[in-house]
Amino acid sequence: MNERIYLSPPHMSGNELTYIHEAFDANWVAPIGPQLTAFENALSSYVGVPHVLGLSSGTAAIHLALMHLGIGAGDEVIVSTLTFSGSVNPIYYVGATPVFIDSETRSWNMDPALLREALADRAKTNNLPKAVIIVHLYGQCADMDQIVQICAEYNVPLIEDAAEALGSTYHGRSAGAFGHVSILSFNGNKIITTSGGGALLSHDENLINHSRKLATQAREHMPHYEHQEIGYNYRLSNILAAIGLGQLEVLEQRIEKRRWIFDYYQQHLSQYPGIGFMPDAGWGRHTRWLTVITIDPKQFGADREAVRVQLETENIESRPLWKPMHMQPVFSSCSIYGGGVSEMLFRDGLCLPSGTALTEQDLERIVALIAKQHQPASHHQFTRG
Repeated sequence: MNERIYLSPPHMSGNELTYIHEAFDANWVAPIGPQLTAFENALSSYVGVPHVLGLSSGTAAIHLALMHLGIGAGDEVIVSTLTFSGSVNPIYYVGATPVFIDSETRSWNMDPALLREALADRAKTNNLPKAVIIVHLYGQCADMDQIVQICAEYNVPLIEDAAEALGSTYHGRSAGAFGHVSILSFNGNKIITTSGGGALLSHDENLINHSRKLATQAREHMPHYEHQEIGYNYRLSNILAAIGLGQLEVLEQRIEKRRWIFDYYQQHLSQYPGIGFMPDAGWGRHTRWLTVITIDPKQFGADREAVRVQLETENIESRPLWKPMHMQPVFSSCSIYGGGVSEMLFRDGLCLPSGTALTEQDLERIVALIAKQHQPASHHQFTRG
């Protein structure tokens, strides 16, 4: 059996150990320390947002953002339906209810027209949602000019979920720089990783200060342990932040490699009828965190599941697109605006191996296995299962 090719594994630069050793040598192995402060400052400089809080995950960051905004039972939060459940679960943590918005075809992100429709509907009953969570999907920003304007018109705070989009830009500004509060993720599969971790970013210093307190068990500034609020153990470890410092140094190289991987797939698979690619909306840099294809089985001769299984039999990991949240059993009672675009993308979409340690030989092998599933139209009559 060939060595397994994973979808998006961690890729160390080698310099992470330097920062880890510095932390060990100074005995900064506790949850806070100079490496964590340096990592937060570096993120602030890179994204262009003045206040950053390193946390244990992007999900924790969303949870704290919702708490600071005072969102709770009986409230609604609008959120993209085509996303990972980590974007939605914190809405339930605070007792609120999600309202899902479908994607548009230009970027596969939240459809601004449907967002406006949802807000207009709720404005009629004077029951506006308490926040909008916009998710940047697979390394491409949503149409932020429209979304920011719509949220401003209705005076609804915007939470920007840039977990998949560090390094992406929109008209020259970094993903994570648009929301009232924004979040990043450094999970093991992201473009850079701290093993596990995330960050909360905001131009609002009070928001970050309050979130820092909540993330450290809401301890008051007293010599003994005093608590006036419920807190959480959400801070990023200083050791993990040391890994992040080494990763940030090679972020631009990682982006360049991910985009090269996408170009390779596009060059070698576009010749096959029925194979499409996640579009580049043209309003900024698409990092191509993951290369995502769509497969029309009537033209290609096999559906995305047949291709996925073929790759898996050769020990190569690929994965369907996110199953839309409105299709998930746990969220089946929630409202959805639209739905057809995200449902189609889930049905036909496949994420291909995109890790930056991939070699050209690896890519040749992956492309050959996908091509093997192609059946010319004269040789098949495919019926979708």
